Amino acid sequence: MPPYGWKGLPQDVVRSTLALLNDSSSSRLFERRWPDQCVRCAVVGNGGILRGSKQGRAIDSHHFVFRKDGFTKVPRGQRVRYIFIPSNERDYVMMSAAIEGLNVTSGHDKGDWPSRYFGFKPPYKHFKMLHPDFITYVTQRFLKSPLLKYSQLYMPCTGALMLLTALHMCDQVSAYGFITKNFADFSDHYYDAVMLPLLFYANHDMQMESWLWEVLHARKVMSLYKRTKVK
Repeated sequence: MPPYGWKGLPQDVVRSTLALLNDSSSSRLFERRWPDQCVRCAVVGNGGILRGSKQGRAIDSHHFVFRKDGFTKVPRGQRVRYIFIPSNERDYVMMSAAIEGLNVTSGHDKGDWPSRYFGFKPPYKHFKMLHPDFITYVTQRFLKSPLLKYSQLYMPCTGALMLLTALHMCDQVSAYGFITKNFADFSDHYYDAVMLPLLFYANHDMQMESWLWEVLHARKVMSLYKRTKVK
């Protein structure tokens, strides 16, 4: 389903990139230390509700932390994994260059050095890519917005896909920095220097996503971080 999938993409680009993910570990986001381990995951969005929340220690107490692009410091290290959500050729080209330690040779990011974001030639096992069929599944099953009829326009927010990925992989999930009912009390992003209102774009359905997070929280499927505005 557009905008995901392989339709219209150069087969040689897709094939050469996926060939780099040639280990059995590429089929899993992470390994459990023991079969019956209860894996606790924190999923961190960029919402302004996090600014001044002092939730850093609570977030770090989880076994795994999912973060999206936009955070203030690029995390690196042996425990870090970079998850790509493939929506066009650009994602495959960037991942390939990052794994091989090269600069991007074509497309929108031509000349860019992935090492700025991922470090120099990190192990290929540190890179993961969501399968387009999985993205279609969670979109059709959980993010079934009326906007789906405009498939060339609508796409779920990156944070929504990240959170639903964690909900399918982890035993306990806590969501931080996601839209809540009182979103107007906070800035758009936690790193905003001044108060900026949350913007709603035509290609996302954040109101539907907000409703879904509230439902999953109420049913104790996950824990959604909430707080009132500090005066």
